Amino acid sequence: MNPVVNIVLWCVYVLSLYFAVFWFLVLVDSGVTKENKKLNRFPFVTIAIPAYNEEKVIESTIKSALELKYPKDRIEIIAVSHGSTDKTLSIMNKYGEKIKVISIERKGDERKGAPMNAALKLAKGEFFVCLDADSIPEKDALLKILPHFSDRDVACVLPSMKVDNPKSFWQKAQWTEYLVNMFYKKLMTNLNCIHVAPGPFSVYRTAALRRVGGYDEKNLTEDLEITYKLQKNQYRIIQLLDTQVHTKSPATFKELYKQRNRWFKGAFLTTIQYRKMIFNRKYGDFAMIQLPVVIISGLLAMTLLFVSAYYAIQPRLDFLANLSTINFDFWTLLKNFSLNFNLFDLNYALIMSSIFMLLFSVIIVYKSHKHSNEKLLENGILPFLFFFVYYYLIMGIAWFGVTIDLLTKRIQKW
Repeated sequence: MNPVVNIVLWCVYVLSLYFAVFWFLVLVDSGVTKENKKLNRFPFVTIAIPAYNEEKVIESTIKSALELKYPKDRIEIIAVSHGSTDKTLSIMNKYGEKIKVISIERKGDERKGAPMNAALKLAKGEFFVCLDADSIPEKDALLKILPHFSDRDVACVLPSMKVDNPKSFWQKAQWTEYLVNMFYKKLMTNLNCIHVAPGPFSVYRTAALRRVGGYDEKNLTEDLEITYKLQKNQYRIIQLLDTQVHTKSPATFKELYKQRNRWFKGAFLTTIQYRKMIFNRKYGDFAMIQLPVVIISGLLAMTLLFVSAYYAIQPRLDFLANLSTINFDFWTLLKNFSLNFNLFDLNYALIMSSIFMLLFSVIIVYKSHKHSNEKLLENGILPFLFFFVYYYLIMGIAWFGVTIDLLTKRIQKW
């Protein structure tokens, strides 16, 4: 084995094993707490729906907000068209006095934070909800989420995101990914180190949002940046599993790559923006664990991508080189073929660590489905196995694209 590749591979294994053991211990120590709390009062709630050219989905999203099981006189819905050039604004206006409609222009490098701030300025609610234009919350979502704001230091409570009606192979693979990610975020709640409050129906304490200055209007991932702000100001963020919101996910590899490229790029740039928090004990496990992970995960993903490519290509190059020495005489090669195998040649340290990480992964995948009340092979075995075995390659490709974009200073708009 190439010594350089061997060293890199060991670094990957050590880091991967460390985080696997860490989260396994968090799971064993803290477990997954029950979430059944009841709402004692009905505070006024503002639901903001930012949209840019969402004519295909905006109507179903508005309807889902209007159909929430919550007193109608205790909700206001603010739909914001951010420079839409399709029929998004006209569809919003169909609802008359049922919702407030705002239309703002897209200025320069403004992104989703701009329409969110426009809604936040007008918000009358004690709680402020971000509802992406491609997402549908379950009707009892508010009734399940609001009771978790009983402590004043809780600034945000998150529902569990699920892929809405997965049809393509890529959407079915993401179905499992979302469930696993939500379970990890539930474990992160125990350490208060959640780093992103996604757009689909994250509920905030309005006063907390205003206190930290609202959204960054030029950030690629405003939902991640606002979470960093809340963590910096010592607020708590809670992830739930029994409250669902259904969201559209990319149906093709091209769409998935574009989405993850933006997510990862925004995560990297925001972490660099808040780099002074990294390893600062003042910010607890968020600074000591989560912020470094954002950077390390990108490096690990790209490393695994290149190592996998190396092991896929190198043996074939060696095979071709051997063939060339005998002028591609396949018959001679077959006559002299022998299987040289010795148990003492195996790397048992790597094998044992791989077995442990595999077992831990199986436990996490199983529990993520169990606590979400979903069947393990809900969308077929092939998408499930692809996620389990090969999905890291897609993440590596996306991170590699991020690296190229950053080096060439290419940053896409929302």
